[in-house]
Amino acid sequence: MCGIVGYIGQNDTKEILLNGLEKLEYRGYDSAGIATLNNYGLHLFKAKGRIATLREKVDTTVASSIGIGHTRWATHGEPSEENAHPHQSSSGRFTLVHNGVIENYYELRDDYLSDVNLISETDTEVIIQLMEVLYNQYQDVAEAFRQTVALLKGSYAIALIDAEDQDTIYVAKNKSPLLIGLGEGFNVIASDAMATLKETNRYLEIHDKEVVLVNRNYVEIQKLDGIAVEREPYIAEIDAADIEKGTYAHFMLKEIDEQPFVMRKIIKAYQNQQGNIKLDASVEKAMLEADRIYIVAAGTSYHAGLIGKQMIERLANIPVEVHIASEFSYNMPLLSAKPLFIFISQSGETADSRAVLVRIKELGHSALTITNVPGSTLSREADYTLHLYAGPEIAVASTKAYTAQIAVLTILAVGTAKAKGMTLDFDPLQELAIVSSVMESLTDQKDTFQQIAIDLFTETRNAFFIGRGVDYFVAQEASLKLKEISYIQAEGFAGGELKHGTIALIEEGTPVIAIATQENVNYSIRGNVQEVAARGAKTCIFSMEGLHQDNDAFVLPQVHELLTPLVSVIPMQLLAYYAALHRDCDVDKPRNLAKSVTVE
Repeated sequence: MCGIVGYIGQNDTKEILLNGLEKLEYRGYDSAGIATLNNYGLHLFKAKGRIATLREKVDTTVASSIGIGHTRWATHGEPSEENAHPHQSSSGRFTLVHNGVIENYYELRDDYLSDVNLISETDTEVIIQLMEVLYNQYQDVAEAFRQTVALLKGSYAIALIDAEDQDTIYVAKNKSPLLIGLGEGFNVIASDAMATLKETNRYLEIHDKEVVLVNRNYVEIQKLDGIAVEREPYIAEIDAADIEKGTYAHFMLKEIDEQPFVMRKIIKAYQNQQGNIKLDASVEKAMLEADRIYIVAAGTSYHAGLIGKQMIERLANIPVEVHIASEFSYNMPLLSAKPLFIFISQSGETADSRAVLVRIKELGHSALTITNVPGSTLSREADYTLHLYAGPEIAVASTKAYTAQIAVLTILAVGTAKAKGMTLDFDPLQELAIVSSVMESLTDQKDTFQQIAIDLFTETRNAFFIGRGVDYFVAQEASLKLKEISYIQAEGFAGGELKHGTIALIEEGTPVIAIATQENVNYSIRGNVQEVAARGAKTCIFSMEGLHQDNDAFVLPQVHELLTPLVSVIPMQLLAYYAALHRDCDVDKPRNLAKSVTVE
């Protein structure tokens, strides 16, 4: 969701900004723009649609060594050039890009801007117009910027340039991610390090309610009262090669294929020299001391959390609740005496999850983050972090991060069980190794899944996925994958719930995909399939070897029963991919969606 890039240095900034914005396309956006500054003034270029459209509008003859850029995902006002960033103050002196949502922008508009003619529908324009009003009062740009930021309520990541100053970019953040990248004779600004990895891998994190003065030769972090803050940089552990598609047509297909290798990276990372699971002692201690685990997540990560609940309860014998992050902040349940919160987030920047984290830290509770980005906000602010080792995930629809989350939750459950002195009847790392091999065999059968997708989804507007037990959780994830990239209305249901209303939606030819990997409910889910088939559904069963029957659409190679979600989801991901592909959808960047949801 929304991306920011900024550069100040010696080189021409246009291509740096445009390349950076292209690296942020995966986050989701509907318009884009850049502003550059040189001796001839400020040069502003904006476009509705893709970066490619913006490129066509940029004047290639304009050279500049300072600039800011933005990809916008509409929140206030429709996608348009008027609502696109950067926004300018009335005089044109100040220009700003902003991620986030300003909750009090109506009040600021009424209290400070009654005489200002606003030309956009955005909350962002209120910030830049307020900046000009306060500059006219204080006659000091840095002070006016601090005063402006102090008045804002909500989430924001801001970068501002002054048409009369080619030596400074003014930066601030609260709740929304923003980093400063450090170079020799230049510095960069990015909402995601991937945007500027070509320039540097050294970054400074910015804490909430701090402002930063970024010069080409130095960076000064300040509190809102102007007091300077010292902070050491860190190295972003991202391989720039990982964010390229290579020979793949889409990032999603590349990331599906990477899942076997991610499993092996996780095994290596969480294995000691004796071949046993290795967890940080502080994480083990936190798990052992907890009387209840609260998993907080959103979307795909929430579905992984549902599977994690089963892992932790069955293996480590600790009760677990799983909560949707956006609901938890406003409807907190009665907590146990010694809770431990686990936050699951691919990006580590999910705004709803961070709101819960802030709340529970205020209450004095401990938090563990499971994330793909160790330096992310959720990672920095939690007490403990477990890394997914999945590498950058660019496609909006999550695939390899999801299976990595399940694998790490499994390792957490097993490690906790062993710390409690419990004996397991299987070797978890060996079983995960088997999973990785099965994943590889499944990803090699793309033609099979492509044909199933064509048969099921070519002419349908809706589809249902059903399962029981852990297969129900996979059905929920399968339906999410299909709906978010193919735009087919899809739902995942517990098989036994069909008779409680959903079966009324079954018509002639309605696709119903059943997942059958659990022995104790194998016959029950097959009974559900018969019920919908009798009402005209086009049924398709994915079963586990040993539980299969002759007419099943596909038989999955056998893995340990607890780990079946790691392999049963692979065909579901590929079904969604090929359904979207054959419907001419934008697989990697589906409409209206953002990769990293950084506002509530």
